[in-house]
Amino acid sequence: MGHMGFSYIGLIFLLMLFIPNLIWTKNMPKGYTAEHESKLLLTFERIGEVLTCCCALLFSDFNIKRWSLWSLWLIAAFLLMGFYELWWIRYFRSRQRLADFYSSFCGIPLAGATLPVAAFFLLGIYGNVIWMLLATIVLGIGHIGIHMQHYRSNFD
Repeated sequence: MGHMGFSYIGLIFLLMLFIPNLIWTKNMPKGYTAEHESKLLLTFERIGEVLTCCCALLFSDFNIKRWSLWSLWLIAAFLLMGFYELWWIRYFRSRQRLADFYSSFCGIPLAGATLPVAAFFLLGIYGNVIWMLLATIVLGIGHIGIHMQHYRSNFD
């Protein structure tokens, strides 16, 4: 279920998530608009964001424990967040077009949406926190769904 307490690993993940997104607000792709986003997907995204952030910070189960094979889940989660950071670096170095923003990375489609959701899901597995798993499912439906909607409206 999860042990309540501050998670420094959750804080690190959230910083890895928020810092590039804050920089992005000054480097949005030309033609980007949130005008026609599905209200249902947006609701899922917002609820998922709040729940994921709260879980990341409030469950101490995500903090580093004694090494075991189970630790590979944490390594995998950090690896996905590392790919997410590399995807952002590639985006910021690009011409910052819609095609760059909705690009894949290492074969992962819509990497800007998919990588962090998958990373937080793996963090939930590592911590054995069902609430994080549920939160990231809700987040993924909304966040990845919105990115898919944008991609289809611009590139299909």
